[in-house]
Amino acid sequence: MRGSACDVIIKIVSLFLIGMAVLAMFGKLRLPGSKRLASVKCPSCGRYRIGKGPCACGHGGRT
Repeated sequence: MRGSACDVIIKIVSLFLIGMAVLAMFGKLRLPGSKRLASVKCPSCGRYRIGKGPCACGHGGRT
């Protein structure tokens, strides 16, 4: 027996909402190295610094 169109639409919408909820849960996870990555940014311009020298904007070096 075939399901009515309303049943199919309800199933599609419910699967979509479940999928969005799963993606939202993964989006709230914190990655383990995020605190260390934030500390290697230049405090004045916000760019990532590579190496121990000063930033390309001319402010501050890594300590």
